[in-house]
Amino acid sequence: MKVALVCDWLDGVGGAEQVLWELHQLYPKAPIYTSTYRPTKIDWFTDAEVRAGWLNVMPAGLRKFVPFLRNAYFGRLDLTEYDLIISSSGAEAKGVKKRADAVHICYLHAPTQYYWQKYDDYLEDPGFGLLDPIARVGLKMLVGRLRKVDFKFAQRPDFIVTASNYVKAEIKKYYDRDATVIFPPVKVGKFTGDKLREREGFVVSSRQVPWKRLDLAVRACMKLGEPLTLVGEGSEHKKLRQLARGREDIIKFLPTTDAEGVRRILSRSKGFIFPSLEPFGIAPIEALATGTPVIAFGKGGALDYIEDGKNGVLFGKQTVEALCEAIKKFHKIKFDSGGVARSAKRFSDKNFRKEFANFVKMKL
Repeated sequence: MKVALVCDWLDGVGGAEQVLWELHQLYPKAPIYTSTYRPTKIDWFTDAEVRAGWLNVMPAGLRKFVPFLRNAYFGRLDLTEYDLIISSSGAEAKGVKKRADAVHICYLHAPTQYYWQKYDDYLEDPGFGLLDPIARVGLKMLVGRLRKVDFKFAQRPDFIVTASNYVKAEIKKYYDRDATVIFPPVKVGKFTGDKLREREGFVVSSRQVPWKRLDLAVRACMKLGEPLTLVGEGSEHKKLRQLARGREDIIKFLPTTDAEGVRRILSRSKGFIFPSLEPFGIAPIEALATGTPVIAFGKGGALDYIEDGKNGVLFGKQTVEALCEAIKKFHKIKFDSGGVARSAKRFSDKNFRKEFANFVKMKL
């Protein structure tokens, strides 16, 4: 059986890349097809045969400008020689072609967010700096046409697997497709907690971009006088620093660090704040694995792993007031760090490989 793996792009490290890595472990001889590949940005796949397309000649920073070119690349990518195609996609890679008797299984992280769920967020802040006005006009002009292509691409996989029950509902809403939930892989074994008598302050580990709503965590902690450490970088970094001006005594910023550095920070924190609406959320699972309970916005993927009052606290609105109330509630609960850590075990990379391999066997 000839197997091919497909992903949207390979020029950084995130949840989609972690899924692809586990698929590569299951099918180490399968070539990986992608639009752009930057080994200097992600060095995980040096033993793999990565086949990047003609878009790879473009600077990596321009890939956000060219969804229509990725449509052309993936829509014409001929994989008819393969018996099994597995795509890890949140954008265009789901649109590859296959033989009629071949099987295409897509691990769909979310309907393409800049066309559907987060279209308004992208219009408000496209993330291109001085070129934002041009990006807004371009998206408004092209979104109708691009949505039609995206919907057509979503019909091509034979089976769809996704990360959470929230995304499952979104796939049905936007693509009219059914999906099977297999939780994404988290290296929970690397995030064991340190045995400390006292934990101090809250922590957020995330890309600092507008839709993550990290401003809520900063404002709420400033209002309550709670220490907060923000780990990461991104387009919102300067704005968040300006927001915290004058309260540098409690609001700290740390650059992106390796897994061990994040583990140490999580282990020493009393709680993790997760204020964004996410398809799933790897970082909160890492926090749980260290025995650190999570305060999460009560919508999206968080509902699949946060049990209110047991391993965290949920809040119902993305407002400073709602988050403040959740923090106050958090302080009234005595969490069992061992139980919190155990709640993360079912999201391990080992479980992902086992469940995905079983799913493939059922569908072949």
